[in-house]
Order: sequence, then C-alpha cells, then structure tokens
Amino acid sequence: MHDFRLSLLPAGAHADPAVLARLSGLVNEVYAEAESGLWHAGAARTTDEEVAELTAAGQIAVACLGTYIVGCVRIRPLDQRTAEFGMLAADPAHRGRGIGRELVAFAERRALDSGCSVMRLEILTPRSWTHPSKEFLAGWYTRLGYQRTGVTPVEGSYPALAPLLATPCDLVVYRKRL
Repeated sequence: MHDFRLSLLPAGAHADPAVLARLSGLVNEVYAEAESGLWHAGAARTTDEEVAELTAAGQIAVACLGTYIVGCVRIRPLDQRTAEFGMLAADPAHRGRGIGRELVAFAERRALDSGCSVMRLEILTPRSWTHPSKEFLAGWYTRLGYQRTGVTPVEGSYPALAPLLATPCDLVVYRKRL
C-alpha cells in the first residue's frame, strides 16, 4: 500500500497561486530532466496559467503526502470512447514509491468511470537520435500494457511548440484498451 493520496484537484484550486506554482514547478522540473536536449534553453513545459486552465476544467489529478503535492497527471476525454493522459510528473525526491504508476492507474479508472474504453498517451521523442529518458518511458508504458500505435510530427499537432524545440521531434502515440 502506498502512503500518498490520489485525487482529482478541485476546480476551485485554479485560483490558488501556491498550488499552481507547485504544479507548474513540479512539471517543469521533471520535464527539464526527462526532455533534456529537446527544447531550447529557457523553454518551459507549462505555466501557472495553463495549469489554472486545466485545473478549472477538472483535468488535473494529484498525488499528495499529507497536503504536499508529490505528483500530478492531466486526464482528458478525446471522444466518447477515448481518454488521454499527459503531464505525468512525480517529485524526484519521492521516486520509487509508485507515484507515477498509481497516477496512471488513477487516470485509467477515471476514464473507465466516464465510459471510455481506450486510454491514449503521447511521448515527445527526438526524430533522429535516441533519448535515454524517452526509451525508458517507452519500455515502462509497454510494461503497463500500452502499445505503440503511431507517430505524428509535432508540427502537425502542436505548431506553436515546434519553434521551441532544439531538435526535430515526433509524438509517439500509445494506446491501451481499458
């Protein structure tokens, strides 16, 4: 059994500057390491404003030790049968406790509860070289039952992000039947 609590962040938390700063800081810290070399210097994965929008929309789940946020994930429906998760982050100081795995399981349960039968995720991956963190994630998601189903150029899905990339990247798409 884990010692942290999982929950959907209440929509009202979108107005709490401390919560927003903790979440954007956590995501940016984790992704700065996990996506090292993919972004130009100074590019941030998210902002307090984006986290506020996602929280207000009911799309952010958190893992907490007491009241301290040690992990998060974004969950959203894509259509009637497919949900997607992203922005998965676990505090490096609390790794090895199963926070990431439990956040994925929480996202999957939320998707099932909303009537979805498929979960989708994307891994940002460099087009012409191998990134160790991305290779680790591909293996980890595969062990969790996800199957690679396609590759999409970042420019096609997120044209505003492409100029922030230091190297050409693709989104490798994974899916899992729930």
